[in-house]
Amino acid sequence: MTIASGPSQGPRIARGGKAIYGAPLGILMLEARFPRIPGDMGNAGTWPFPVLYRVVRGASPDKVVLKGAAGLLPNFIAAAQELVHLGAEAITTNCGFLSVFQRELATAVGVPVATSSLMQVPWVQAMLPPGKQVGIVTVSAATLTRAHLRDAGVPLDTPVSGTEDGREFFRVLIKAEKDDMDIDLARQDVVDAAINLVERHPSVGAIVLECTNMPPYAAAVRSTTGLPVFDIYSMISWFHAGLRPRTFP
Repeated sequence: MTIASGPSQGPRIARGGKAIYGAPLGILMLEARFPRIPGDMGNAGTWPFPVLYRVVRGASPDKVVLKGAAGLLPNFIAAAQELVHLGAEAITTNCGFLSVFQRELATAVGVPVATSSLMQVPWVQAMLPPGKQVGIVTVSAATLTRAHLRDAGVPLDTPVSGTEDGREFFRVLIKAEKDDMDIDLARQDVVDAAINLVERHPSVGAIVLECTNMPPYAAAVRSTTGLPVFDIYSMISWFHAGLRPRTFP
């Protein structure tokens, strides 16, 4: 919505055309029931600005993470178009594995699209000194394919570590074995994956968390590894800053 300036004593005219105002960022959500604690992308209280959500029906974590989101592109396009129709000026998603839909979604909606936290990897790499590289912590290293990396602009030799062997995080989020989650165990799973990453790859100089459910544990990863940590929260905060630049007096 814009407000046109008029004469000093004249009316101010509000310009419409959308259904919802004041929330320029739309988030495409997977269909899931696990807890979304503060810091999780799907918890609206995580964001210091309003956002619009749309659940993509049929897009379970299992189908997206373990089965390559096969057959789900039309569902994501329809949901993204609905968010734009409501008033979203940019679109993101709550699963880093949706990088495979980056080009198609951006083409379909005609607004800026950032499908995956993995898109930060080239930016972070550019900041590191020679001899250092970015490492990725993901919910599922076994199914994070070359296509996921390529479509996010990530070098294919980027080291990756997953949470599949943990006790809680993967089981709750992907296997959907229960609705409740032990937060301490989930945090330890993510931290353990990060420790495994840096032990196997001493050249890692920064970490990008693929999974949008990992930001609650980013501080613990930073504290344990001593490395800079980037996640969907850091990326979307940057993304939103371009949509609504701060106004300085």
